[in-house]
Amino acid sequence: MDIGAKIKAIRLQRGLTQEELAHRCELTKGYISQLENEIASPSIATLMDILNVLGVTLQSFFTEPKKEKIVFGKNDFFESKNGSGKNLWLIPNSQKNEMEPIILELPQGGESELRLPFEGEEFGYILEGRVEIELGNQKFVYKAKKGEAFYIDGKYEHKLRNIFKGRSRVLWVTTPSNF
Repeated sequence: MDIGAKIKAIRLQRGLTQEELAHRCELTKGYISQLENEIASPSIATLMDILNVLGVTLQSFFTEPKKEKIVFGKNDFFESKNGSGKNLWLIPNSQKNEMEPIILELPQGGESELRLPFEGEEFGYILEGRVEIELGNQKFVYKAKKGEAFYIDGKYEHKLRNIFKGRSRVLWVTTPSNF
């Protein structure tokens, strides 16, 4: 780890000059320059003083950021049953995230499982076909076709039914994750 380069990056993020950092740490501008150029190494006490001024803990300074996977492909997807249709899970381990996207595929006449009320929201976009959205224990029925979207407050129980002659596919996103 290049301690000096990391100090410099944080200093620049904070909008401080070498002189300002040095003044706040009771060091010289020359010493800060030497640290940032890897000519000098700070003692633990001096490093802690510098990090304190920069608003960074010693632990976070030495923790290397993990490279997160942000692009997922077919090899990452998996399927599960949903009523008479199936879910295609687009993001593995999405239950740890705020949103949980799936593609719901329903055969002709098929329907999803009944979704019970929960504290959250759902969004859907019809990729293919036409669906009926049964909301609130058959009290309200809405229809959506390819290219249309729906939004459901999680306080309502609901399910989707394919009313298309062929399969219907829906991009369905729940937040918080709870599929």
